Amino acid sequence: MVRLGRRAFLGVFALAVLVSGAALAVETWGSVAGPIPSNFTVNGKTFQFTYIASNEAQREAGLMNRKITNDTTMLFAWPSPGYYSFYMRDTNASLDMIWISANGSQGRVVYIKTDAPPCIGVPTCPLYTPTSPANYVIEARAGFVSTNGVTLGTELGFA
Repeated sequence: MVRLGRRAFLGVFALAVLVSGAALAVETWGSVAGPIPSNFTVNGKTFQFTYIASNEAQREAGLMNRKITNDTTMLFAWPSPGYYSFYMRDTNASLDMIWISANGSQGRVVYIKTDAPPCIGVPTCPLYTPTSPANYVIEARAGFVSTNGVTLGTELGFA
C-alpha cells in the first residue's frame, strides 16, 4: 500500500511539473497578446513590415521559401523577452537580423547579425543567437543594417 501511495505521489508530482513546464512554454513561445506593430521607424525612416510572425507556426516558417526583395522586412514578436535563435533554412537571400528589446511603441537594438547566408540543401544550418534577451526580431535583406545606420543601442519606434 505504501508503495502504491509513493507511485501515485510521484505520478501527481510529475504531472504537476509537466503542466507547469507547458504553461511556461505557452508564455514564452505562445502568441503575442495586444497590438502588434505594422511598421517601424529607425533613424528618421519609416518601414512597413511585409510579414509579421506573432505565433509559433508563423515564427517557425519565417521567410522560408518566400520571395525576398530589397524592401522585404519581417517582424518576429514574442510575448516576453528571451534568447531566441534563428537559422536560415530554405531562405532565398542573405539577411540582416536585428534583435530588439521593445516596450510598447519604443525599442532598442540589443544584438545584430549581418549578412547571414542562406542555408539550402544541407542537413544542419548555423544558429544565430543574441547575447541579450529580446522580444522582437526584424529580418531584412542583407545590407539593411549598414544602409540605415543601425547599430547596437539604436532606438526604434513602432506603430
